[in-house]
Order: sequence, then structure tokens, then C-alpha cells
Amino acid sequence: MTVMIAIALLTALAPQPTAQPAGELKLANVRTTVGELGPTREVSKILPGDVLFIAYDIEGITIDGEGLARYTMAMEVVNAAGARILPPPSEPKVEPRELTEFVPLRGNKLPARAFVTIGLDQPAGEYTCKLSVTDSKTKATGSMNLKFEVTKKDFGVVAVYTTHDQRGELSAPTSGQVGQTVYVQFSIASFERDPKTKQPDVEVVCQLLDDKGAPLLTTPRKHIQDAKAPQPVKDADGAFALQFPVFMNRPGKFTVEITATDRVSKKTSAYKLPVTVSPAN
Repeated sequence: MTVMIAIALLTALAPQPTAQPAGELKLANVRTTVGELGPTREVSKILPGDVLFIAYDIEGITIDGEGLARYTMAMEVVNAAGARILPPPSEPKVEPRELTEFVPLRGNKLPARAFVTIGLDQPAGEYTCKLSVTDSKTKATGSMNLKFEVTKKDFGVVAVYTTHDQRGELSAPTSGQVGQTVYVQFSIASFERDPKTKQPDVEVVCQLLDDKGAPLLTTPRKHIQDAKAPQPVKDADGAFALQFPVFMNRPGKFTVEITATDRVSKKTSAYKLPVTVSPAN
């Protein structure tokens, strides 16, 4: 299977009532993002090995007096010809998932996330993610189709997202306040291996830029992934993961700049992630 798919939901911390008519359900404010809580992703073209995060709002959802939202969700990915890619055609179609969220502030809007992980050998082409949500009480259904393009396999910085923890399990926005730390998680994919060592030979440089684009580190953080690295890359792996911590010690607008160079193929890939730090309350 070249593509994997998963759904991640976020409890609505501050749902706002909307003018959505009673009994109707709508998936609104659909957008692709950098990680679950990051800014809007500017392009819909993604490299094999990357992750497409999709954010949207479920408007008109019933949240009962106990603060519970009950609904089902179904999701699939099809190619340009309309053939189902995920779940794989060889497998039965996945039944909608029954979900319950505790939303103590109530209202009738629930922010949600879905994500599609693209396999390293996924063919280039156009794809569509189809998603539908059904309110278990009213039986109202909302749906959306989001098109995206997988490019030809190539060396690159992929799967960028931010977390509160080093292990990469607690999603974080790319903004925060003085005193916080966010970890920029990312992967380097589709590198070539050294003919002799059978290991990659990749240099990764992480730099912080100020709001004028000037570098803040006189000596950027550098990682060399080669035969001498403490943790070698397994023979079957076409990507390896790294992280870059950002301690927010002062307010301002900054940019995390990640530059990776494959010293075997002589290819370079760069990625810039804006980070905003607000003053402490």
C-alpha cells in the first residue's frame, strides 16, 4: 500500500454559535495547513513522503446538554480517474467511524482535522480526498472534496509540523508566548545512498531568521546523517526524521529555515516556517 490515511479530531475549545439552520450540517472553512494547528499551507502540491493536513469546521453539529457531540465520519482518496486509492480497492470499503467528542462550551461548531500520508512510491498525479460527516441525532450530512497533486518523487524536506513535546505527540501551533518551547518536527525523504557505505550522506542546517530575514545564529544547528551518524538509517527506510527546538524567549516574528543537502545526488531542498511569539500575559 503506497498511501496511508488517518483522521485526527480536535475538541472545540471555544465553539461559536453560527447561523446554520437547524437540522443542516456543513463542512466549512476547508483548508490545508502546516501540521494540525499550523498556518494555511500555500500550495497543494506535495512530495511523496509528505503529509497533507486538512482543517475544516463542522457547522450545525448537535452538542447536547451534557456537552457531547455524536457523529460519524467517512473518508476516502480517489485518483484523477475516480478510482479509489484508499482504502485500497482490494480491501472492503471502510465503514464510517462513530465518534463522540466532549465539548463543554457547547455551541454548534466543531473544528476538525484529517490527514493523508503519501507513500514514498506513490505515483505522481492528481488526487481527491472525499470526506463526509453525519450528525448521529439529526442524521444531517455534510461533505467536501479536496483536490491535491502528488509530484514526482524527489529529494526534499517533508512532513513539517510543530509539537509541544520532543516525542512529537502533542500538536502545537506555530505561535505561542514568551516562555514556551515548540519542537519543529520534519523528515528528509528520497535521498540517495553512498555506494560504499549504503547509508545516506545528507547535511541538514537549521537557522532562525528575524522579521527582516537576517540570521540569528552565527553557527546554525547542523546535523550530518551519514555512515558515522549515531543512528543509521535502516536499509528499507527512504526517509529519516529530525527535530529543531525553538525556545520562545522574546516576542516577535521569526522564521525557521531548514536546508538539506544530499551530498550523493548533489540536490538541495529548503523549507521556511514562520513562527510568531507573543509577550507573556
